[in-house]
Amino acid sequence: MGISNVTIRGAGMWYSQLYTLTQPQDAHGINHPHEGNFGFDIDGNTQISDIAIFGSGRIRGGDGNAEGGVGLNGRFGKNSKISNVWIEHSNVGVWVGRDYDNIPDLWGPADGLQFSGMRIRDTYADGINFTNGTRNSQVFNSSFRTTGDDSLAVWANKYVKNQSVDIGHDNHFVNNTVQLPWRANGIAIYGGYGNTIENNLVYDTMNYPGIMLATDHDPLPFSGQTLIANNALYRTGGAFWGEAQEFGAITLFASTRDITGVNIRDTEIHDSTYDGIQFKTGGGSMPGVAISNVTIDKSDNGAGIRAQGGARGSATLTNVSITGSADGDILVEPGSQFVIDASAGS
Repeated sequence: MGISNVTIRGAGMWYSQLYTLTQPQDAHGINHPHEGNFGFDIDGNTQISDIAIFGSGRIRGGDGNAEGGVGLNGRFGKNSKISNVWIEHSNVGVWVGRDYDNIPDLWGPADGLQFSGMRIRDTYADGINFTNGTRNSQVFNSSFRTTGDDSLAVWANKYVKNQSVDIGHDNHFVNNTVQLPWRANGIAIYGGYGNTIENNLVYDTMNYPGIMLATDHDPLPFSGQTLIANNALYRTGGAFWGEAQEFGAITLFASTRDITGVNIRDTEIHDSTYDGIQFKTGGGSMPGVAISNVTIDKSDNGAGIRAQGGARGSATLTNVSITGSADGDILVEPGSQFVIDASAGS
């Protein structure tokens, strides 16, 4: 259903530009959910570089699965590399993966997929989402601005061939800049193992965390290690759901199942709207979180580190500096079973 064994190389994103004037909901037969009427649908072994793709969507989602279209999407398979591609005005910039029940004979999750030099702007939903068993893949040296959902995400969803094998794992978001996501997170990981968020800059989230680990969206479980390292967050976090929920700059949300094996280190958090690091109330636990060499400065309407009243789990702080927090340095709300050990030089 998508292209394979293809190389597409333009003269540069300022010179080779693809446009459509047809809105996705008006494209009829080719508007499969999460498949736009512009850009490319990729099955495997495809290299695309040095082009720009401009969509025409005017909706995030509507009746009859209508949506604003996708720039690049498909199974992606093995040996695919995307570099120096500008994507703008789509529902999702890049959606990596198809559910197994969408033509089972063509099942082929992304493995070793690479994105570099991407510029994704003005989307109604995600910038790049790694899902459906995506593994050993990365986004690096790329820029995201004004996305309407997570700018970067790993979603280890259950709609795969084998839930014990096809888990989102060993994916890496490295050396990226995220600015002004107007809905949801700068960078998020939902389940899986061996996934990392490293050396990124995240600025000015509207209503959600700069970085979030969560088990909402019913993912396969977290296991092994998840690393958040060498990132800097400025003016992130916010209020959503009718301002009923206030999110931290970095938030762990074990909504339905546990979040395990988390290491947060060598990170700067500045001018958070609410908490610097937040452990959110949920049905799961967050045991053994390691936080080291982290600076949290000016949590404007929250605490440096907060465990909400229903949060469960534990964290150890090593060489953590917290200054200028409105609600105090470390706050464990009444009713919380969360334990924070700050004895190691913090």
